[in-house]
Amino acid sequence: MPLRGLIRPVLLLGSSRITMLRVASRLSRRALSSVQCHSATNHSPSLRTHSFFTWNGIQHSIPGYFLKRIPIGSHRFSSFASGFSPLKHKPLESLIDVERAKLQTPEDLASIWDDFHLGRGHIGASMKTKLYNLFEHRAADCRYFVIPVWKGSGYTTMFMQVQMPHILFTGLEDYKARGTQASPYFTVSHYKEFSETKDLVLIRGDVVFASKLTDSEAKWLLETGQSFYLNDTRYKLVERFNKNTSEFDFKDVLRALDMPIM
Repeated sequence: MPLRGLIRPVLLLGSSRITMLRVASRLSRRALSSVQCHSATNHSPSLRTHSFFTWNGIQHSIPGYFLKRIPIGSHRFSSFASGFSPLKHKPLESLIDVERAKLQTPEDLASIWDDFHLGRGHIGASMKTKLYNLFEHRAADCRYFVIPVWKGSGYTTMFMQVQMPHILFTGLEDYKARGTQASPYFTVSHYKEFSETKDLVLIRGDVVFASKLTDSEAKWLLETGQSFYLNDTRYKLVERFNKNTSEFDFKDVLRALDMPIM
């Protein structure tokens, strides 16, 4: 079946670039699918749905005294312009022709979804339903984490908040300074429309501030954040961050990512 018209609008890229980027996307999906994980429970919490998702939705803030213990990396961020408006959650039918998507194989649909987002300031990805359910279950228990992003000769620490089906990332320094009023740099939405029929959850990331994160950095940040929730060994650090603050050491995160301790 012709694929033209499935994506709204159709993505126009050179054939050689699409081929190269598609291969990279598939390798990324394979790596994520191979993450070691074990289901912790047979009962997964129901999804929360929101028309808007903002930092104001945080119910439990990370204690200020704890944030002071976390290094903020070598980069300093400038202030945001006032009046930032939160992004509205885009329904899947506004992005793709859902009826035509139903006729695609899971592999084809995942490739089309990835290709559509390439080079547009957005990130396209997908994951198996079992992995998503595990992510959702663990995120309901541990909503926050910190991830260093390497930039040049140092790293910038990002603060991650998960409230499925959404994830927000912002600079830790901005969160420390502004708390729940800090603007996100990168937002992520998960779409479960094909989770049962195709064993596939589609993921869309939106880079809010391109001056803070490149597309490649945002993609790395998304995949790394997922790995800390899906990998049993790494998830112990997430649990420690959320439940045993006094025992958490940011150096363990750097070691897990093979980053130098600065």
